Amino acid sequence: MWRPSFATTLNDLVGRMGTGMPSIRDLIAAIRQREGVDAAIVLGRDGLLIESQLNGGLDADAIAAGIPAIIGPADDLGVVTGRGDLLTAVLEYRTGLAIVSVLSNEAILVVLVTPRANIGQLLFELRRNRDQIAALV
Repeated sequence: MWRPSFATTLNDLVGRMGTGMPSIRDLIAAIRQREGVDAAIVLGRDGLLIESQLNGGLDADAIAAGIPAIIGPADDLGVVTGRGDLLTAVLEYRTGLAIVSVLSNEAILVVLVTPRANIGQLLFELRRNRDQIAALV
């Protein structure tokens, strides 16, 4: 079954700007509709939840609170290795993956996916549309 890509959905959202600015809630809903996505969470760099949609049994506040502890050391590694600040991290666990995408100095997107999710396409679309996504936050 064909499903629109996140980029198509995001372009649709951005295209609607003339009829009303799409919201971060629209963005989260678009990401959450992808096959294999268990959660889409936007948080501040301080770990405070901004917006989320997730499967039952997951705690958005707890997930958001744990992300700053990952970002700081990852940024430090980037400095030591001359790579710069963290933009995206993919964390693999036994039952799925967590994609952490730094949108701006103020916002971070976390997407939890199952092993069957097409993360290659998702990573490409998040990277390609990072500025547009950040503008919605």
